[in-house]
Amino acid sequence: MEPHGPACPGSVLFGCELSASTKSYTFQVDEEDNSDHILALSVVCLTDGAKDECNVVEVVGRNHENQEIAVPVANLKLSCQPLLNLDNFKLQPPVTFRLAAGSGPVHLAGWHRIMHREDASFEEDDDLSEEDEDELPPIMPAKK
Repeated sequence: MEPHGPACPGSVLFGCELSASTKSYTFQVDEEDNSDHILALSVVCLTDGAKDECNVVEVVGRNHENQEIAVPVANLKLSCQPLLNLDNFKLQPPVTFRLAAGSGPVHLAGWHRIMHREDASFEEDDDLSEEDEDELPPIMPAKK
């Protein structure tokens, strides 16, 4: 299980609210920031004042061809499913959350994880894995 929350260095609490007056929220980071950012959504829930109607929350991002795509991640209704646990659903910013149907209010909560590139030595990890491959003994056929 991956650590998260206040005990994990570089993680900060994230939250936003979507409603009839604020239909979308965009989470973005400074493009010149030399860090890797992950947004992990934990919970999407209806909050005080919500009507008993379908509230559809979409995540709007970009696919591998840099085309905008919208994917519904929650369909909440006060009388049958007022809360959805997303189990730290990981997204890479920039990402937009949109209330595609309903009037909310819908609250989204999770963690923003910041990993500084100078702290993580990706190149050293690659070198170590290549050395490990060279040291492995050859695979011998099984004896019958």
